[in-house]
Amino acid sequence: MDTTVQNTPGALLIIDQQQGIRSLDKPRNNPDAEVRIAALLARWRESGWPLVHIRHISREADSVFAPGQPGALFQPAFMPREREQVLEKNVPDAFITSGLEHWLRVRGIDALVIVGVASENSVEATARSAGNLGFATTVVADACYTFAKADFAGRPRSADEVHDMAMANLQGEYAQVLCTDELLANWPTP
Repeated sequence: MDTTVQNTPGALLIIDQQQGIRSLDKPRNNPDAEVRIAALLARWRESGWPLVHIRHISREADSVFAPGQPGALFQPAFMPREREQVLEKNVPDAFITSGLEHWLRVRGIDALVIVGVASENSVEATARSAGNLGFATTVVADACYTFAKADFAGRPRSADEVHDMAMANLQGEYAQVLCTDELLANWPTP
């Protein structure tokens, strides 16, 4: 097993940092999440740690994430570099039909750090699968974000409430939930 992989916090999974997410006109939380994601991306690149860009490609022709639409493109700050892994998904869970688990297993990667959007959707679905598959999973709460929405009973919930519930759903059972500073404190720059 590659010891360089084992001496990292794990592979960084950056979920759905595409242009289409910017078109949602709803209140959101963590306005600095993209700054934190960019800082984590820079640390992973500088350290040579494994990272995976996850892109949602919708099966719905009228979606902003449909193939060929500008919304399906990565945001400029999160554009993958030539040798960085890019995987596409069609459902919230990045493990379903994407080859992600295989890519991680053949490289001996057993730990993941998850960031991106939306906290209660693709982030939570991916973290749940990661935990169920036995990966040591960390979700970086302040590098994830979501939008306000109504709950099942129709009560409006703020983006903070939706996000906080998603993090509570994950903490302990599926993942360790940390903030960016807590994560980076354990992994000094090489």
